[in-house]
This record gives sequence, structure tokens and C-alpha cells, in this order.
Amino acid sequence: MNKTPITAEQMRHYDSYTINTIGIPSLVLMERAALAVRDEILHAFPLYLERVVVVAGSGNNGGDGLDVARLLHIAGVHVTILNVGNPDHASDEHQVQDKICQYYQIPETTDLTVLKRATLVVDAMFGIGIDRPVTGAYADAIKAINASDALVVAVDMPSGINTDTGEVMGVAVKADATVTFAFNKIGLTKNDGAKYAGRIIIADDMGTYAVDD
Repeated sequence: MNKTPITAEQMRHYDSYTINTIGIPSLVLMERAALAVRDEILHAFPLYLERVVVVAGSGNNGGDGLDVARLLHIAGVHVTILNVGNPDHASDEHQVQDKICQYYQIPETTDLTVLKRATLVVDAMFGIGIDRPVTGAYADAIKAINASDALVVAVDMPSGINTDTGEVMGVAVKADATVTFAFNKIGLTKNDGAKYAGRIIIADDMGTYAVDD
């Protein structure tokens, strides 16, 4: 297993190769990622499942979050989706996942106060691509997550942490655990990223493992 951390550009290259050369659809990769996050939540944090809030951005990281919400819902967990960002800019994969969540009648809201009663928060706003300071509704959501008493699990990267440098891009989610995909990321190993990520779990084709295993 390869534990060498990589950059955002390297991860995008691997994803592109997997989708376009090997031929594995992006929605299959999304399902794999979501299954890894679901398993970590169910196995590592069973005492925090009373009220789960999935905070979903409009891109593919948000799509991962919606996928996680559906899988937790099917497992019998009470889940609410907190949508952040502009739905008109939602990625194709995000739209597919949102349609499925609507079929399962998973509650959705844009009201940040839902975080006040959350016992566990899934941070799925930004993935590996953030390259500018977080502002607006996303910054408000991050501040509300950090102000909550909930345990926080980040999807791939804590939102607001630069994947390559580990720097806080204005404001960032302080996670208790981060489930990152395929490889560890450089930004989770240095500067503020190492502190904001919490326990790091890498999900790859050989399963999931913590970086200190």
C-alpha cells in the first residue's frame, strides 16, 4: 500500500485516468468513497448517530456527502442534509445523488441552525480543489460547524484546508476524523492541515487504514 502523500493535481490525474482510461464511471468512484465514509462512521462513532447532519456543497464533494447521507439513511440513521452553495452550479454527479436522496425522502434544509442539535456532522463542502479564501455561505457554514458540539467527520479534506500546503484558506473545518481517498494528501500532513484533520483514514482499493497504522 502506498502511503506517500500526493498533491491535488496528482489526485485529479489519478481520477481522470481511472475514469477515462480504465473506464470506471465517476459515480462508481463516488459510491466507493461514500461506502468508506459510511463504514468509518458506523464502526468508529456508533454513539454519535442520534442526529447526523451532512453538510453538502454543490460540487462532487457534496455529491459524496449526499451519497453518504443515503447510505446512512438506509442503515437506519436519522440524517438531515444541509445544502450550502448555489444549486444552479451543482455538478452532474451531485444532481444524480440529490435525486436519489429526494426519492428516499431524506430531509434537506439550508438553515444552519440544524447544526446546533447535531450529534455528528459530515463535512462534504469542498474536496481537494480549494485554491482561494472561503467566503460567504460556505464560511458561515464552517463557522457554524466549528461552533457546534457535534463530532465532525470530513470527506476527503476538511473544508477550507489547502490540499497542497495545509494552510487555512481564511476559515476551515476542525474535524475529529478525515476519510481521504486513494492516497493521503500533502495538506493533511503539514501546517494547520495536520491539526484540523483529526484522525486520518485512507480509503483505497485495499480497504481503509489509519495513517498511523
